[in-house]
Parts: sequence; structure tokens; C-alpha cells
Amino acid sequence: MGLFGAVVAAATTAGLERAAAKLPKENRAPFERTNHRGETVTLLEGPVAVAGALAGVALSGAKGRVKTAALLAGAVSGAVGAYDDLAGATDTKGFRGHLSALKRGEVTSGSVKILGVGAAALAAASLLPRRTKGVGAVGDIIADGALIAGTANLANLLDLRPGRALKAVAAVSAPVAVIGGGPAAAVVGAAVAAAPADLGERSMLGDCGANGLGAITGTALAASLPRPLKVLALGAVVALNLASEKVSFTKVIANTPVLDKIDQWGRRPVSGQ
Repeated sequence: MGLFGAVVAAATTAGLERAAAKLPKENRAPFERTNHRGETVTLLEGPVAVAGALAGVALSGAKGRVKTAALLAGAVSGAVGAYDDLAGATDTKGFRGHLSALKRGEVTSGSVKILGVGAAALAAASLLPRRTKGVGAVGDIIADGALIAGTANLANLLDLRPGRALKAVAAVSAPVAVIGGGPAAAVVGAAVAAAPADLGERSMLGDCGANGLGAITGTALAASLPRPLKVLALGAVVALNLASEKVSFTKVIANTPVLDKIDQWGRRPVSGQ
């Protein structure tokens, strides 16, 4: 499973989380946000979890090009996500909203994030080992780039309730980690270490953490899955991203007993329940 990478990721995440908690109040203030309960949480979980996952990837036994691709996708996606977390001051929401603003000449922090994640995903995809050449290789790179970017965005869309995004990336990464270890195992390690504070509603991933962990997860999928499963994964990721423009994932999860039970696992009970 790439146990060493998972342990490094978990230990690094836990250590950085403790260090972040000791930062002076003025240094923590820019990362503080109000969650769905109206309580103050910190977004420092995002940089901490991404740094932990990147450390796990770097020290994992993954092949050189896969390791480099995961490091690139995770670091850049996390960085532009952090920029959006700190600089985002717009009512523009969603993929369509940010691209529409860009067409009007308005460069939002969200559009910077979208372009940054997309560019990092394509660059990471171009680094992955391939058997095909020529036009076929170009098509594979585009498809893998879409899978990486789409997974990063999907993780971000799920980061609306405690633990939801962490559960998603861990659930997707765990079986991939058993097969290929490396980047997927590092995501699992970082997610496990970050979960207590996230579920306890003391912190949240934010765009930095969700995009960074999501991009590493997407890279692991692109590098490890056989073509038929990769096509299915890409189809599911694209469909869910498109659906998010029309439906609320939170409402769908709440109205689906099995999904709601998974979503509530480990969380503080809602007042009145």
C-alpha cells in the first residue's frame, strides 16, 4: 500500500497541525472563516494536509515520473487554491460563473485557480509514463489532465461539511493505494491525520487542501488505473462536476439515507438531533 509514504504523510500532517495551532493569533487570523454552524474554523488545515501529502509522495516508492507528476499537480493546485482562499472576495461562484466573469474581462481569484489547476493537471499528465505515441498520446494526456483537474475540483465541491472531502479522497485513494501505493497512499495518510480536527469542526480544508489533495488523488488515478476503469472514472468525475452546476450535493446527500449516514459519521450531531 505504500505504507511508508502514508506514515510520512500522516506524521508530517500531524506535526504541522500542532505547529500551526501555536502560531500567534495575528498570523492565524487571515485563515479564519465561519463554517455552516456560524462557528469560527481555520483554513490552515489545507496547507498542512497538502504539505503532509506532498512529503509522503516525495518519500514514497512511486516511480520517478509519477512522483514528479503528483508533486507538481498537488503543489500548484494547493498554491492557487490558497490564493483563492486568501484573496477571494467576490460573489462569483462555480466554474461557469468564474469563466463568465473572465469573458467579461474580470479576473477573479477563482478563475486564476481554475486556470492554474488546469495547467498543472495537463503538465502532470504529460509527465506520466505512456505506451502510446503521437496523436494517441496527446489524446491520453488531455484525458488524464481532465481527470486530474476534475478530481481536484470535485474534492473542492465536497468541502462544504466537516470531513466530507476528506472521506471522499480517502475512499477513492485507498483501493488505488493497495494497487499502486505512492501518491494515493500519501493522500490516505494525510486525510487520516487531518480528520479529527476537520470532523471536530476546528478546521477545514478550504480550496488549498481540497484542490491539492484532489489533484494528487486524480494523478494517482491517471497513473494507476487500466484504461477501461480510467474512462469510467473520467466519465463519473465529469458528470459530477457538471451536475454541481444544477444540483446541491448537500441536499442530495441529506436525502439519500446511505450517503447521509456516511456523511454524518464522526461528525458532531446537529443541534436538536
